[in-house]
Parts: sequence; C-alpha cells; structure tokens
Amino acid sequence: MITVLIVDDQAMVRTGFTTFLSSQPDIDVVGEAADGREAVRRAAELEPDIVLMDVRMPVMDGLEATRAIVSASTDPPKILVLTTFDLDDYVYAALRAGASGFLLKDASADQLAEAVRVIAAGDALLAPSVTRRLISEFTRLGPRRSHTAPADITARETEVLTLVAQGLTNREIAARLVLSEHTVKTHVARTLTKLGLRDRAQMIVYAYETGLVRPGW
Repeated sequence: MITVLIVDDQAMVRTGFTTFLSSQPDIDVVGEAADGREAVRRAAELEPDIVLMDVRMPVMDGLEATRAIVSASTDPPKILVLTTFDLDDYVYAALRAGASGFLLKDASADQLAEAVRVIAAGDALLAPSVTRRLISEFTRLGPRRSHTAPADITARETEVLTLVAQGLTNREIAARLVLSEHTVKTHVARTLTKLGLRDRAQMIVYAYETGLVRPGW
C-alpha cells in the first residue's frame, strides 16, 4: 500500500482527494492537514510515503512545509505539490525545496492517482505545462553552480542523467541507448547515490543548475 498525507487548507478539497484516493486498492490515505505547520507535524507522526501538498496555505505555505519535511528526516516522504497556480516561481521553488512532482489541480482524478503511483515508484512528475515553464525558468537563470560531478561518474551514467533531465522515462532512455530498462534503472540508482541526490526530480534540477544540460537540447 502507498500511504498518503493530504495537505490543503480547503476542507472540501481534502475530502474529495481522500474519498477518491481511498477507493484505490493500492493507496491508503492515513491523514490530513489544513496548513503547512500541521503538515510538518503530521508527516513526522504518520511517516507517509507521499505528501500531497498545496502551495498557498495559512500559517506556513506549502513550499516552506516541503523544505521542513524533507530536511527533517534521512528518509523523508516524497512530496507531490498540487496547486491551481502554474506560475514559474512555484514550479522552480517547489522542486528546489525538495518536491518530487508538481501537478495542477485541474488534473483528473485518474491522473491524480497515477501521479501518486509515479512518485511512489521514484519517478519525477511534471505536468507538461509545468515542464515548459520550468525549462523557461532555467533558461532565464542560467547555470547556478559549477558542474562538479564525482570523478567516478561514468560516461554512460552522465548520458543517462542528461536524458532524465530532458524528461525521458526509463523506457524511452532504454530505447534511445539500446539498453534494457533494468540497466537504465541501475544507472539511475548509481547516479543518485554518487551525486547524493534523492530522486529523479533532484537529478533534473542538478543537471540544469550545473549546466550539464541546457534548455533547448
């Protein structure tokens, strides 16, 4: 079962998400929170696999709550940010805060359930409109730090990293490089370990911020 904590300041939204996700055979909603501060407390208490995190909330917003949750544990839950706003600053800030995915609230119920499964499996999730805005933001900002990858990162792992950063799935990377999906997963896992990154979303941010990948490639 994938355990989920739902965080939103609107009770009707929380009820709707809880009702639908609880009907899924592989998803268990273990709790709710109405603001960011409560989310931090409930995440520590319940230790969910996934936190569905709203952005605009009273007391503590979703971005600050995401940072707090991710930094509070060596094995924090994955954060899926849900919002009605697809503005550049939310997209970029959410991923830098440690979010593993970003989904607009106008997504269908089935898309929401699939998003939870994708994030739980360790993949990054960005809605297409969000991806375009994120790449635009990277274009505007340019590299934010020097590319200092460990010396033991292989050429193949670097190649896989650049394709992950371009939004390709493991299956698409396997087809592109003529490898098995299992081999691609192994390269991804080793790259995460060597770079000290938590998931594919962090790989994407790392690749663009270091200039390893440039928008438009």
